[in-house]
Amino acid sequence: MTDRTDFAAVEAELANRGFTRMVFELDRIESLLDLLGSPQRAYPAIHLTGTNGKTSTARMIDSLLRAHGLHTGRYTSPHLETVRERISLDGEPVSEERFTSVYREIKPLAELIDARSDEPLTYFDMTTALAFATFADAPVDIAVVEVGLGGAEDATNVIQAGVCVITPIGLDHTEWLGDTLQDIALAKAGIIHPGATVISAAQEEEAAGPLLDRCAEVGATLAREGTEFGVLSRAVAVGGQVLSLQGLGGVYDDVFVPLHGAHQAQNAAVALAAVEAFLGAGARRQLDIEAVREGFASTSSPGRLERVRNAPTILLDGAHNPHGMAATVTALQEEFAFSKLVAVVGVLADKDAEGMLALLEPVVDQMVVTRNSSPRAMPTDELVELASEIFGEERVELAEDMPDAIELAVALAEEDVPGELSGVGVLVTGSVVTVADARRLLKR
Repeated sequence: MTDRTDFAAVEAELANRGFTRMVFELDRIESLLDLLGSPQRAYPAIHLTGTNGKTSTARMIDSLLRAHGLHTGRYTSPHLETVRERISLDGEPVSEERFTSVYREIKPLAELIDARSDEPLTYFDMTTALAFATFADAPVDIAVVEVGLGGAEDATNVIQAGVCVITPIGLDHTEWLGDTLQDIALAKAGIIHPGATVISAAQEEEAAGPLLDRCAEVGATLAREGTEFGVLSRAVAVGGQVLSLQGLGGVYDDVFVPLHGAHQAQNAAVALAAVEAFLGAGARRQLDIEAVREGFASTSSPGRLERVRNAPTILLDGAHNPHGMAATVTALQEEFAFSKLVAVVGVLADKDAEGMLALLEPVVDQMVVTRNSSPRAMPTDELVELASEIFGEERVELAEDMPDAIELAVALAEEDVPGELSGVGVLVTGSVVTVADARRLLKR
Protein backbone atom coordinates (compact mmCIF):
# COMPACT_ATOMS: atom_id res chain seq x y z
CA MET A 1 0.00 0.00 0.00
CA THR A 2 1.04 3.61 -0.52
CA ASP A 3 1.57 5.81 2.53
CA ARG A 4 -1.75 7.60 1.82
CA THR A 5 -3.70 4.34 1.52
CA ASP A 6 -1.97 2.90 4.58
CA PHE A 7 -2.84 5.98 6.67
CA ALA A 8 -6.46 5.86 5.49
CA ALA A 9 -6.64 2.22 6.61
CA VAL A 10 -5.29 3.19 10.05
CA GLU A 11 -7.87 6.00 10.33
CA ALA A 12 -10.62 3.51 9.52
CA GLU A 13 -9.38 1.03 12.13
CA LEU A 14 -9.33 3.76 14.76
CA ALA A 15 -12.81 4.92 13.79
CA ASN A 16 -14.11 1.37 14.15
CA ARG A 17 -13.34 1.60 17.85
CA GLY A 18 -16.20 4.10 18.12
CA PHE A 19 -15.21 7.73 17.69
CA THR A 20 -17.58 8.90 20.44
CA ARG A 21 -17.48 5.84 22.69
CA MET A 22 -16.77 6.86 26.29
CA VAL A 23 -15.28 4.38 28.77
CA PHE A 24 -13.63 6.02 31.78
CA GLU A 25 -11.20 3.58 33.33
CA LEU A 26 -7.39 3.66 33.34
CA ASP A 27 -6.54 -0.03 33.64
CA ARG A 28 -6.54 -0.71 29.90
CA ILE A 29 -4.41 2.30 28.89
CA GLU A 30 -2.02 1.59 31.78
CA SER A 31 -1.65 -2.05 30.66
CA LEU A 32 -1.00 -0.98 27.06
CA LEU A 33 1.59 1.59 28.08
CA ASP A 34 3.29 -1.00 30.33
CA LEU A 35 3.63 -3.32 27.31
CA LEU A 36 5.10 -0.39 25.35
CA GLY A 37 7.72 0.23 28.04
CA SER A 38 5.97 3.21 29.68
CA PRO A 39 6.81 5.84 27.02
CA GLN A 40 5.00 8.52 29.06
CA ARG A 41 7.85 8.32 31.60
CA ALA A 42 10.50 9.30 29.02
CA TYR A 43 9.91 13.07 29.33
CA PRO A 44 8.37 15.63 31.70
CA ALA A 45 4.91 16.99 30.95
CA ILE A 46 2.54 19.90 31.40
CA HIS A 47 -1.02 18.59 31.77
CA LEU A 48 -4.08 20.76 31.06
CA THR A 49 -7.73 20.43 32.06
CA GLY A 50 -10.67 22.83 32.35
CA THR A 51 -13.92 23.45 30.47
CA ASN A 52 -12.84 26.03 27.89
CA GLY A 53 -9.55 27.33 26.55
CA LYS A 54 -7.50 24.13 26.90
CA THR A 55 -6.39 23.82 23.29
CA SER A 56 -5.56 27.52 22.85
CA THR A 57 -3.60 27.49 26.10
CA ALA A 58 -1.80 24.29 25.13
CA ARG A 59 -0.80 25.84 21.80
CA MET A 60 0.52 28.95 23.57
CA ILE A 61 2.52 26.82 26.02
CA ASP A 62 3.93 24.79 23.13
CA SER A 63 4.95 27.95 21.26
CA LEU A 64 6.59 29.51 24.34
CA LEU A 65 8.57 26.34 25.08
CA ARG A 66 9.82 26.16 21.48
CA ALA A 67 10.84 29.83 21.65
CA HIS A 68 13.02 28.79 24.60
CA GLY A 69 14.76 26.14 22.50
CA LEU A 70 12.91 22.99 23.62
CA HIS A 71 11.67 20.17 21.40
CA THR A 72 7.96 19.73 22.16
CA GLY A 73 5.23 17.17 21.76
CA ARG A 74 1.65 18.40 21.98
CA TYR A 75 -1.48 16.27 22.37
CA THR A 76 -4.86 18.00 21.99
CA SER A 77 -8.40 17.07 20.95
CA PRO A 78 -10.66 17.08 19.09
CA HIS A 79 -9.15 17.64 15.65
CA LEU A 80 -10.52 19.85 12.89
CA GLU A 81 -9.35 18.14 9.70
CA THR A 82 -7.15 15.13 10.43
CA VAL A 83 -6.42 12.97 13.46
CA ARG A 84 -2.74 13.84 12.96
CA GLU A 85 -3.48 17.32 14.40
CA ARG A 86 -3.91 15.68 17.81
CA ILE A 87 -0.24 14.69 17.90
CA SER A 88 2.22 17.48 17.09
CA LEU A 89 6.01 17.53 17.16
CA ASP A 90 7.65 20.96 17.42
CA GLY A 91 4.35 22.59 16.57
CA GLU A 92 3.54 20.55 13.45
CA PRO A 93 1.14 17.60 13.11
CA VAL A 94 2.96 14.28 12.75
CA SER A 95 3.33 12.94 9.24
CA GLU A 96 1.06 10.22 7.87
CA GLU A 97 4.11 7.96 7.64
CA ARG A 98 5.10 8.42 11.30
CA PHE A 99 1.51 8.12 12.53
CA THR A 100 1.05 4.87 10.61
CA SER A 101 4.39 3.45 11.70
CA VAL A 102 3.73 4.02 15.42
CA TYR A 103 0.19 2.68 15.08
CA ARG A 104 1.48 -0.54 13.51
CA GLU A 105 3.83 -1.00 16.50
CA ILE A 106 1.01 -0.50 18.99
CA LYS A 107 -1.75 -2.44 17.21
CA PRO A 108 -0.75 -6.05 18.18
CA LEU A 109 -0.27 -5.01 21.82
CA ALA A 110 -3.64 -3.26 21.81
CA GLU A 111 -5.26 -6.42 20.48
CA LEU A 112 -3.74 -8.35 23.41
CA ILE A 113 -5.32 -5.88 25.85
CA ASP A 114 -8.65 -6.02 24.01
CA ALA A 115 -8.71 -9.81 24.17
CA ARG A 116 -8.45 -9.88 27.95
CA SER A 117 -10.72 -6.90 28.72
CA ASP A 118 -14.48 -6.54 29.00
CA GLU A 119 -14.29 -3.38 26.88
CA PRO A 120 -11.82 -2.81 24.03
CA LEU A 121 -9.54 0.22 24.10
CA THR A 122 -11.36 3.34 22.92
CA TYR A 123 -10.43 5.64 20.04
CA PHE A 124 -9.14 8.13 22.62
CA ASP A 125 -7.16 5.44 24.50
CA MET A 126 -5.43 4.57 21.23
CA THR A 127 -4.61 8.13 20.18
CA THR A 128 -3.29 8.82 23.70
CA ALA A 129 -0.98 5.81 23.53
CA LEU A 130 0.06 6.85 20.01
CA ALA A 131 0.93 10.32 21.25
CA PHE A 132 2.99 9.11 24.20
CA ALA A 133 4.88 6.58 22.05
CA THR A 134 5.49 9.16 19.30
CA PHE A 135 6.88 11.64 21.82
CA ALA A 136 9.25 9.01 23.27
CA ASP A 137 10.44 7.99 19.80
CA ALA A 138 11.05 11.57 18.64
CA PRO A 139 12.36 12.22 21.36
CA VAL A 140 10.85 15.38 22.86
CA ASP A 141 12.13 17.48 25.75
CA ILE A 142 8.61 18.00 27.09
CA ALA A 143 5.03 16.97 26.33
CA VAL A 144 2.08 19.37 26.52
CA VAL A 145 -0.97 17.19 27.09
CA GLU A 146 -4.64 18.19 27.11
CA VAL A 147 -7.19 15.94 28.81
CA GLY A 148 -9.97 14.55 26.66
CA LEU A 149 -12.76 14.88 29.22
CA GLY A 150 -12.67 15.51 32.97
CA GLY A 151 -9.37 14.57 34.54
CA ALA A 152 -9.23 11.88 37.21
CA GLU A 153 -10.35 9.04 34.93
CA ASP A 154 -9.18 10.49 31.62
CA ALA A 155 -6.72 8.32 29.67
CA THR A 156 -4.12 11.10 29.75
CA ASN A 157 -3.97 11.01 33.57
CA VAL A 158 -1.33 8.29 33.48
CA ILE A 159 1.39 10.95 32.98
CA GLN A 160 1.24 12.39 36.53
CA ALA A 161 2.69 15.70 35.32
CA GLY A 162 4.88 17.99 37.38
CA VAL A 163 3.01 21.08 36.14
CA CYS A 164 -0.81 21.04 35.94
CA VAL A 165 -2.94 23.74 34.32
CA ILE A 166 -6.61 24.35 35.13
CA THR A 167 -8.36 26.63 32.63
CA PRO A 168 -11.76 28.15 33.56
CA ILE A 169 -14.28 25.57 34.74
CA GLY A 170 -17.92 25.81 33.62
CA LEU A 171 -20.88 23.50 33.08
CA ASP A 172 -20.31 21.04 30.24
CA HIS A 173 -20.36 17.25 29.81
CA THR A 174 -22.69 17.15 32.82
CA GLU A 175 -23.91 13.65 31.90
CA TRP A 176 -20.43 12.31 32.72
CA LEU A 177 -18.90 14.79 35.16
CA GLY A 178 -21.86 15.88 37.29
CA ASP A 179 -24.26 18.79 37.06
CA THR A 180 -22.61 21.21 39.49
CA LEU A 181 -19.38 23.19 39.22
CA GLN A 182 -18.19 21.46 42.38
CA ASP A 183 -18.63 17.98 40.86
CA ILE A 184 -16.93 18.99 37.62
CA ALA A 185 -14.02 20.66 39.46
CA LEU A 186 -13.63 17.53 41.60
CA ALA A 187 -13.22 15.39 38.47
CA LYS A 188 -10.75 17.84 36.93
CA ALA A 189 -8.73 18.13 40.15
CA GLY A 190 -7.78 14.48 39.65
CA ILE A 191 -4.89 15.46 37.37
CA ILE A 192 -3.14 17.05 40.39
CA HIS A 193 -0.60 14.58 41.74
CA PRO A 194 1.76 14.77 44.76
CA GLY A 195 4.34 17.53 44.52
CA ALA A 196 2.90 19.13 41.38
CA THR A 197 2.81 22.85 40.65
CA VAL A 198 -0.73 23.88 39.72
CA ILE A 199 -1.46 26.94 37.58
CA SER A 200 -5.14 27.88 37.80
CA ALA A 201 -7.15 30.46 35.89
CA ALA A 202 -9.59 32.47 37.98
CA GLN A 203 -12.44 30.17 39.04
CA GLU A 204 -15.92 30.50 40.44
CA GLU A 205 -15.88 29.93 44.20
CA GLU A 206 -17.75 26.64 43.81
CA ALA A 207 -15.06 25.34 41.46
CA ALA A 208 -12.10 26.71 43.40
CA GLY A 209 -12.88 24.70 46.56
CA PRO A 210 -12.15 21.20 45.17
CA LEU A 211 -8.93 22.46 43.57
CA LEU A 212 -7.69 23.92 46.86
CA ASP A 213 -8.68 20.76 48.72
CA ARG A 214 -6.84 18.52 46.26
CA CYS A 215 -3.68 20.65 46.41
CA ALA A 216 -3.72 20.47 50.21
CA GLU A 217 -4.35 16.70 50.12
CA VAL A 218 -1.38 15.85 47.86
CA GLY A 219 1.04 18.64 48.80
CA ALA A 220 0.80 20.50 45.48
CA THR A 221 1.77 24.16 45.07
CA LEU A 222 -1.00 26.38 43.70
CA ALA A 223 -0.57 29.63 41.74
CA ARG A 224 -3.82 31.49 40.98
CA GLU A 225 -4.71 34.05 38.35
CA GLY A 226 -5.40 37.35 40.08
CA THR A 227 -3.08 36.54 42.96
CA GLU A 228 0.28 35.24 41.71
CA PHE A 229 -0.14 36.12 38.02
CA GLY A 230 -2.62 37.71 35.60
CA VAL A 231 -3.37 40.19 32.83
CA LEU A 232 -2.33 43.74 33.77
CA SER A 233 -3.59 45.40 30.60
CA ARG A 234 -4.74 44.58 27.09
CA ALA A 235 -5.27 46.68 23.98
CA VAL A 236 -6.90 45.62 20.73
CA ALA A 237 -4.39 45.56 17.86
CA VAL A 238 -4.56 44.68 14.18
CA GLY A 239 -4.85 40.88 14.03
CA GLY A 240 -5.00 40.36 17.79
CA GLN A 241 -4.08 42.20 20.99
CA VAL A 242 -1.13 43.63 22.90
CA LEU A 243 -0.81 42.54 26.51
CA SER A 244 1.04 43.39 29.66
CA LEU A 245 1.25 40.24 31.77
CA GLN A 246 2.15 39.73 35.41
CA GLY A 247 4.00 36.44 35.51
CA LEU A 248 5.40 34.47 38.41
CA GLY A 249 8.78 36.03 37.60
CA GLY A 250 7.78 39.65 37.01
CA VAL A 251 6.07 41.82 34.41
CA TYR A 252 6.19 41.09 30.68
CA ASP A 253 5.23 44.15 28.59
CA ASP A 254 4.39 44.67 24.90
CA VAL A 255 3.40 41.06 24.28
CA PHE A 256 1.50 40.68 20.99
CA VAL A 257 -0.90 37.72 20.79
CA PRO A 258 -2.50 37.16 17.36
CA LEU A 259 -5.79 35.93 18.88
CA HIS A 260 -8.95 37.82 19.77
CA GLY A 261 -10.80 38.27 23.04
CA ALA A 262 -10.26 38.81 26.75
CA HIS A 263 -10.48 35.03 27.18
CA GLN A 264 -7.37 34.61 25.01
CA ALA A 265 -5.54 37.19 27.13
CA GLN A 266 -6.47 35.11 30.17
CA ASN A 267 -5.22 31.97 28.39
CA ALA A 268 -1.96 33.78 27.64
CA ALA A 269 -1.43 34.65 31.32
CA VAL A 270 -2.08 31.03 32.30
CA ALA A 271 0.26 29.73 29.59
CA LEU A 272 3.05 32.09 30.63
CA ALA A 273 2.79 31.06 34.30
CA ALA A 274 2.84 27.37 33.33
CA VAL A 275 6.01 27.80 31.27
CA GLU A 276 7.60 29.87 34.06
CA ALA A 277 6.79 27.10 36.54
CA PHE A 278 8.26 24.46 34.25
CA LEU A 279 11.44 26.43 33.47
CA GLY A 280 11.98 27.45 37.11
CA ALA A 281 11.21 31.16 36.82
CA GLY A 282 9.80 32.90 39.87
CA ALA A 283 10.59 35.56 42.41
CA ARG A 284 14.32 35.48 41.60
CA ARG A 285 14.31 34.87 37.86
CA GLN A 286 12.30 36.06 34.90
CA LEU A 287 12.05 34.40 31.49
CA ASP A 288 13.78 36.12 28.58
CA ILE A 289 11.28 38.76 27.44
CA GLU A 290 12.21 38.48 23.76
CA ALA A 291 11.68 34.71 23.81
CA VAL A 292 8.29 35.26 25.46
CA ARG A 293 7.31 37.83 22.82
CA GLU A 294 8.49 35.54 20.03
CA GLY A 295 6.58 32.58 21.46
CA PHE A 296 3.30 34.42 21.78
CA ALA A 297 3.61 36.18 18.41
CA SER A 298 3.92 32.84 16.61
CA THR A 299 0.90 31.28 18.35
CA SER A 300 -2.12 30.21 16.34
CA SER A 301 -5.37 28.56 17.37
CA PRO A 302 -7.43 27.39 14.40
CA GLY A 303 -11.18 27.57 14.83
CA ARG A 304 -11.02 30.11 17.65
CA LEU A 305 -12.43 33.35 16.18
CA GLU A 306 -10.34 32.47 13.14
CA ARG A 307 -10.77 34.76 10.16
CA VAL A 308 -10.84 32.66 6.96
CA ARG A 309 -12.35 35.09 4.44
CA ASN A 310 -12.68 38.83 3.90
CA ALA A 311 -15.46 40.91 2.27
CA PRO A 312 -17.55 39.65 3.88
CA THR A 313 -15.50 38.60 6.88
CA ILE A 314 -16.06 34.95 7.78
CA LEU A 315 -15.10 33.92 11.30
CA LEU A 316 -14.97 30.37 12.64
CA ASP A 317 -15.38 29.81 16.37
CA GLY A 318 -15.73 26.46 18.12
CA ALA A 319 -17.71 27.69 21.15
CA HIS A 320 -19.93 24.74 22.13
CA ASN A 321 -21.30 25.64 25.56
CA PRO A 322 -22.67 28.83 27.16
CA HIS A 323 -19.41 29.49 29.04
CA GLY A 324 -17.46 29.48 25.78
CA MET A 325 -20.14 31.37 23.84
CA ALA A 326 -20.17 34.16 26.42
CA ALA A 327 -16.43 34.70 25.80
CA THR A 328 -16.97 34.68 22.03
CA VAL A 329 -19.81 37.20 22.21
CA THR A 330 -17.76 39.53 24.42
CA ALA A 331 -14.87 39.38 21.93
CA LEU A 332 -17.22 40.11 19.03
CA GLN A 333 -18.59 43.17 20.82
CA GLU A 334 -15.17 44.49 21.86
CA GLU A 335 -13.03 43.77 18.84
CA PHE A 336 -15.24 43.62 15.73
CA ALA A 337 -17.37 46.55 14.59
CA PHE A 338 -19.86 44.64 12.44
CA SER A 339 -22.76 46.63 11.05
CA LYS A 340 -24.40 43.32 10.16
CA LEU A 341 -23.59 39.80 11.39
CA VAL A 342 -25.12 36.51 10.28
CA ALA A 343 -24.47 33.33 12.27
CA VAL A 344 -24.33 29.79 10.90
CA VAL A 345 -25.08 27.48 13.85
CA GLY A 346 -24.96 23.71 14.20
CA VAL A 347 -24.79 22.07 17.63
CA LEU A 348 -24.59 18.61 19.14
CA ALA A 349 -27.77 17.18 20.65
CA ASP A 350 -26.33 16.90 24.17
CA LYS A 351 -25.30 20.57 24.40
CA ASP A 352 -27.13 23.56 25.92
CA ALA A 353 -28.24 25.01 22.58
CA GLU A 354 -30.81 27.30 24.21
CA GLY A 355 -28.16 28.84 26.46
CA MET A 356 -25.82 29.47 23.53
CA LEU A 357 -28.53 30.95 21.29
CA ALA A 358 -29.68 33.33 24.04
CA LEU A 359 -26.13 34.69 24.27
CA LEU A 360 -25.82 35.07 20.48
CA GLU A 361 -29.15 36.83 19.97
CA PRO A 362 -28.11 40.39 20.91
CA VAL A 363 -25.10 40.43 18.54
CA VAL A 364 -26.50 38.53 15.54
CA ASP A 365 -28.87 40.01 12.94
CA GLN A 366 -29.89 36.75 11.30
CA MET A 367 -29.19 33.09 11.84
CA VAL A 368 -28.85 30.11 9.54
CA VAL A 369 -29.53 26.78 11.23
CA THR A 370 -27.68 23.77 9.85
CA ARG A 371 -26.61 20.28 10.82
CA ASN A 372 -22.97 19.29 11.17
CA SER A 373 -21.47 15.94 10.17
CA SER A 374 -21.47 14.41 13.65
CA PRO A 375 -23.85 11.50 14.29
CA ARG A 376 -24.60 13.33 17.56
CA ALA A 377 -25.79 16.48 15.76
CA MET A 378 -29.03 18.07 16.92
CA PRO A 379 -31.79 17.64 14.28
CA THR A 380 -32.37 20.88 12.41
CA ASP A 381 -36.11 20.97 13.15
CA GLU A 382 -35.36 21.03 16.89
CA LEU A 383 -32.72 23.74 16.50
CA VAL A 384 -34.96 25.84 14.23
CA GLU A 385 -37.74 25.67 16.84
CA LEU A 386 -35.40 26.77 19.62
CA ALA A 387 -33.86 29.53 17.52
CA SER A 388 -37.25 30.84 16.41
CA GLU A 389 -38.37 31.18 20.02
CA ILE A 390 -35.27 33.23 20.86
CA PHE A 391 -34.65 35.18 17.63
CA GLY A 392 -38.16 35.26 16.13
CA GLU A 393 -39.07 33.29 13.03
CA GLU A 394 -38.28 36.16 10.65
CA ARG A 395 -34.59 36.10 11.70
CA VAL A 396 -34.07 32.34 11.31
CA GLU A 397 -33.33 30.44 8.09
CA LEU A 398 -32.62 26.75 7.49
CA ALA A 399 -29.99 25.10 5.29
CA GLU A 400 -29.63 21.35 5.81
CA ASP A 401 -25.94 21.09 4.85
CA MET A 402 -22.86 23.26 5.39
CA PRO A 403 -22.15 24.40 1.79
CA ASP A 404 -25.71 25.70 1.45
CA ALA A 405 -25.61 27.23 4.94
CA ILE A 406 -22.46 29.25 4.19
CA GLU A 407 -23.77 30.34 0.78
CA LEU A 408 -27.06 31.48 2.31
CA ALA A 409 -25.34 33.27 5.20
CA VAL A 410 -23.06 35.19 2.83
CA ALA A 411 -26.06 36.19 0.69
CA LEU A 412 -27.96 37.37 3.77
CA ALA A 413 -24.92 39.31 5.03
CA GLU A 414 -24.52 41.10 1.68
CA GLU A 415 -28.24 41.77 1.24
CA ASP A 416 -29.27 45.43 1.30
CA VAL A 417 -25.70 46.55 2.08
CA PRO A 418 -24.66 49.41 -0.22
CA GLY A 419 -20.99 49.79 -1.20
CA GLU A 420 -18.24 48.33 0.98
CA LEU A 421 -18.70 44.92 2.62
CA SER A 422 -16.04 45.56 5.27
CA GLY A 423 -18.65 46.02 8.00
CA VAL A 424 -20.55 42.77 7.42
CA GLY A 425 -19.65 39.33 8.65
CA VAL A 426 -20.56 35.68 8.97
CA LEU A 427 -19.86 33.70 12.15
CA VAL A 428 -19.82 29.89 11.99
CA THR A 429 -20.18 28.45 15.49
CA GLY A 430 -21.92 26.08 17.93
CA SER A 431 -19.59 23.09 17.79
CA VAL A 432 -16.02 22.16 16.92
CA VAL A 433 -17.51 19.76 14.36
CA THR A 434 -19.48 22.61 12.76
CA VAL A 435 -16.28 24.66 12.51
CA ALA A 436 -14.34 21.69 11.11
CA ASP A 437 -16.99 21.14 8.42
CA ALA A 438 -16.88 24.83 7.42
CA ARG A 439 -13.10 25.03 7.57
CA ARG A 440 -12.69 22.14 5.13
CA LEU A 441 -14.85 24.03 2.63
CA LEU A 442 -13.42 27.50 3.17
CA LYS A 443 -9.70 26.71 3.46
CA ARG A 444 -9.47 24.83 0.15
